[in-house]
Amino acid sequence: MKIVTVDQMRALERDADVADVSYAQMMESAGRAVAREIARRWPPRGVKVLVLVGPGNNGGDGLVAARHLHDMDAAVWLYLWQRNTDGDRNFALTQERNIPFTRAEDDTDFTALRQLLDDSGLIVDALIGTGANRPIDGLLAQVLGRVRAALSTPRDSDGTARADATLLFRAEREREAPPRGQTHAAVVAIDLPSGINADSGAIDPATLPANVTVTFACPKTGFFKFPAADVIGELVVADIGIPAALSDGIRLAVATPDDIAPRLPARPREGHKGTFGRAMIVSGSGNYTGAPYLCAAAAGRAGAGLVTLATTVAIQAIVAAGLHEPTYLPLPSDQGAIAAEAAAIVAEQLGGYASLLVGPGLGRAPATREFLIELLAGPKLPPLVIDADGLNILSEQKSWWTRLPPHSILTPHAGEFARLSGLAVEAISADREGVAAAHAQKWNQIVLLKGAFTVIAAPDGRVTMLPFANPALATAGSGDVLAGIIAGLLAQAVAPYDAALAGGYLHGLAGELARDEIGDAGVLAGDLLERIPRARRWVKNA
Repeated sequence: MKIVTVDQMRALERDADVADVSYAQMMESAGRAVAREIARRWPPRGVKVLVLVGPGNNGGDGLVAARHLHDMDAAVWLYLWQRNTDGDRNFALTQERNIPFTRAEDDTDFTALRQLLDDSGLIVDALIGTGANRPIDGLLAQVLGRVRAALSTPRDSDGTARADATLLFRAEREREAPPRGQTHAAVVAIDLPSGINADSGAIDPATLPANVTVTFACPKTGFFKFPAADVIGELVVADIGIPAALSDGIRLAVATPDDIAPRLPARPREGHKGTFGRAMIVSGSGNYTGAPYLCAAAAGRAGAGLVTLATTVAIQAIVAAGLHEPTYLPLPSDQGAIAAEAAAIVAEQLGGYASLLVGPGLGRAPATREFLIELLAGPKLPPLVIDADGLNILSEQKSWWTRLPPHSILTPHAGEFARLSGLAVEAISADREGVAAAHAQKWNQIVLLKGAFTVIAAPDGRVTMLPFANPALATAGSGDVLAGIIAGLLAQAVAPYDAALAGGYLHGLAGELARDEIGDAGVLAGDLLERIPRARRWVKNA
């Protein structure tokens, strides 16, 4: 699914209008989609819905949604701000249904708004859309302030206000308030919460956070940047009839289950371990004994038929005591680290392996530096994943990318990317998708830039973001699990870009499953392992 800027979205709408999908049709589809998404979550019969309606197309979408909600037997009330209703067909259709309305300009002391907020189970934000880029002030700021104040004052089940608790807004999927007998009203934003900059992700202090945001055709770039990502809530992308071919020239995309499922390798019933490939993992040193365990276990959980862990004899003894499935390739050590002469041993054994992962937990001892450089300079390597200290060692070499086979998979976080590229971390964070794309092309490698909304970029210009921003994954060893999943998919003959994309998605989804079951603090990297197959099954069945 493509991600667009505001200008790109306007161009898509113009092109759709030329292609005989009129603006009126798109507005009707948008409002109907909002009503449908509300009905999926909160059965509308008898529910009081307050629709905040502004000028322009966003307000028009809100009027269409109000009409459809009314027709679903919801009790709908309109609160209009700066809406000129003369000749407004969608407003006229609401009046044919006798949907009541109040104008903010006439509600001088906000008495009507207070009463509506006290009574409402759902609030629909259709005040200002993607085109807004000025600070919110004046009457609109007052209206939004009143709404925010009402939402921060929970109510008893009879609807009376209580002032002894404060609602905290989060972007968690499970936070869907019931519409009746609830402690606060739920907020559904049309296209985006009012006050978000849809390009930069900046938010106005008056922004009304949403439980659910229903956007249209394509998500906007700002949705994947903070602080906007924290006020979007659950993001739904609704089809409003814009032909998909119109977005073919847009580079940036976000991964969906429909994108990932075809990239996952088949599992034929007659398959055997040879069918599903062999992965070699070179990992571990005296200070990092957990990384080889996590990598090897993750590769197996991702479906590799055989995983071989190449590590020192001392690390093998530790890991094999708890991880029985891999085979092991013992390597000589130098003061606890993999010794330089181990390169020849690994190279000799690589025949028949479909993937090679190097780096997690290696450390940066001089002997290990020599080992990695010699290994990369050796005979033809299988599809390669380089992570962690493998990246750090590479970054010390001039023109390091020329030492790698083309389309190797690099999995840096921002600090490692800074060492590889020479850019400041701040510059990377300001334009993650841009710098990942540029350097994937420069280096002729697949770049997976880790972090909230991980970015995967290919040398041919493809750039895909993952839809996950999860603090549960901010734990030591999480990256080792990710690298192992990718190596496991490569072993099953998945193409490098597809392996990076699918591996990143399964890792992120496993993190979502762990967070939902355990919480956003206290998840350990090992908790992800058993959830990898569950994530794969979820994608296949989505």
